[in-house]
Parts: sequence; C-alpha cells; structure tokens
Amino acid sequence: METGIDQGVRPELLQAARRDCGVARTLQVLDGKWTTLVVRELLMGPKRFGELRAALGDPSAKTLTDRLRALEHQGVLTRTVYAEIPPRVVYELTGKGRSLQDVLYAMLRWGDENPA
Repeated sequence: METGIDQGVRPELLQAARRDCGVARTLQVLDGKWTTLVVRELLMGPKRFGELRAALGDPSAKTLTDRLRALEHQGVLTRTVYAEIPPRVVYELTGKGRSLQDVLYAMLRWGDENPA
C-alpha cells in the first residue's frame, strides 16, 4: 500500500507531524516576511529603528513596530531606550534570537539553490 511518505524523510520530521511541533512553534516566532528579515538584520548586530527600516526596504512604521514588539514579547530581542533627547532606542537579539541563525542559514541555502 502506498503511504505517500518519502522514505528519505528524516525520522524527526515524520514524528513532528502535529500542531505543536517544533516547526509550528518556529513559524509562530518567524511569522511573516518582515519578522524573518528583522532577525536577519539583527544577526549583524544591534540597530536603531531607522537603521532597521532602511535595511529592510522601508516597511511601514506600524508594521515594523508591531513585528519588533512581538519579537520582544517572545524573548527574541531586547529593546533598550537611552534617556537622551531625542530618545535613542536600540534593538538587539537575545541568545534565543541568535539561536535562529542556523534556521535563517538553511533558508538562505535553500533560496540560493532554488532561484525563483
């Protein structure tokens, strides 16, 4: 009987076919294009809001603010406000955020090997 399952699939992926698996939890963090690209940019070091926005191609300020807040809430990045005039805010990945580097590298490799 044909099961439709590729025999070359890693056993961990076969066992992960449920809603609360690691793949689903990773997608909850890397929710959408901008979120993933924010993490990519912050892997290069801390950045201010304007630097992030310019590096990403100018997403709307609301969209970027929403993504940054979500990542901060999830413990992926920290937001440090410096008491200056005007206030300076710097975003930086936490250890949890930096641990996404291998995920993004796998995405980079796949994208390079499979051009649009």
